[in-house]
Amino acid sequence: MELEDQWWTGQLAADIYQALRYRELKLPSFKGQSPQLSLRRYFADLIAIVSNRFRLCPAARHLAVYLLDLFMDRYDVTVQQLHMVSLSCLLLASKFEEREDRVPKLETLNSLGCMSSMNLVLTKQGLLHMELLLLETFQWNLYLPTAAHFIEYYLSIAVNEGDLHDGWPMTCLEKTKLYMAKYADYFLEVSLQDHVFLCFAPSLVAAACVATSRLILHLSPTWPNRLQRLSGYSWDNLVPCAEKLLIAHDSDVKEANKQKCVQPGQQQQQQQQQQGQTAFNSSGQTATVAPYLQRSSIQYPQQAPNHRPASYLSHSTSSLQAPNVPQHAAAQPITTSLEPKSNIPNRAYQVSMHYTCAAPCFDR
Repeated sequence: MELEDQWWTGQLAADIYQALRYRELKLPSFKGQSPQLSLRRYFADLIAIVSNRFRLCPAARHLAVYLLDLFMDRYDVTVQQLHMVSLSCLLLASKFEEREDRVPKLETLNSLGCMSSMNLVLTKQGLLHMELLLLETFQWNLYLPTAAHFIEYYLSIAVNEGDLHDGWPMTCLEKTKLYMAKYADYFLEVSLQDHVFLCFAPSLVAAACVATSRLILHLSPTWPNRLQRLSGYSWDNLVPCAEKLLIAHDSDVKEANKQKCVQPGQQQQQQQQQQGQTAFNSSGQTATVAPYLQRSSIQYPQQAPNHRPASYLSHSTSSLQAPNVPQHAAAQPITTSLEPKSNIPNRAYQVSMHYTCAAPCFDR
C-alpha cells in the first residue's frame, strides 16, 4: 500500500480502529457447513498464490478468502465452479482494496501457468455474472474487516525500546522490528489456511499474531500493557487463538526439518536456494505449545524469516493442480449456474443471472 494509505500512523488512527472494531461486530456468521469445506485450503492457497503473483496487498488477499468462505457457506458449488468463484472473489477484493491499475486483468489471469494446468479459461461475461452474483449474495457490502486490516495498527507499537530479549536489553531495535513484521506476516498467512480461525474476531486474530510473534522472538513481556490498552485484549483473551497459531508453526518447523534431513543431494541444493523461505529456529529444535505459553527458551533466529506456510511452498502458479477435477484435452469455459443450499433457513438472497451491466474493468 502507498504511504498515504498507512492510516495507522495518522491522527485518525484511533477513530478508524474503533470504526473497524464496530464493523466487525456486524460480520456475517460462518457456520462451516459447505460440502466442499475439505477443499477450502486448496482454494485459499490458489487465491494467495495469484495474489502474490500480482503483488496485491494483504487486505485484498484476506478479504478474498473471507468472501470465498461466506459464499461456500451459502451455496453448493462444484469444484470446477469454485475456481471461478475463488478468482472472482480475488478480483472483487482487489477492486475494493487496491488502486484500479493494480486490479488483475482478464488476459493476464488467463496467461498464468496455473490456469492452463487446471484447464481453466475465464471469460469476461462469466466473470461479470459471478461478480454480480457475489455482490448480490453480500448485499453489495464488501466492508468486511479481516485480520489484515488490524495487523499494521498493532505492529506500529509491537516493539519498543523498553522490551527485553531473552531477559536482556535489545541490541538493535530496527532489526527486531523487521523480525516482528516478518513473523506477524507469517502467522497472518497461517490464519488464512484453516477456517477454525473464523470463530475468532479478526481483531483478536491480528492481536494473537503479534503476541505469538513476540513469543517466538522471546521478547518480554509477551503482551505488554501498551498492546493490551491499544487492542483491548488481555493475554488470556489471546491464548486460545495463539495456541492454534503455535501448533501450525510447530508443524511447519517439523516439516521443514524433516525435508532438510531426508532430501537427496540434488533436492538439498534446491532447498538451499530457497533458504529463508521456511521457518525454523537456529538450533533446529521444535518446541511444544505448552512451553511456548509458559515462556519458552527458543533461540533468536539467525535471519529474518521470509516465508509462507508449508502449503504455499509446495505450489506455484505453474504447478498448482486442481483437486479431483478430470483433465480434458482442451480447456473449457466455466459457467456460473449455482444453486443456493436448500437446507439453509432464512436466506433472503434472490439471485438473477441475467444482467445488462457493462464490465469496464475488462475493457482496459
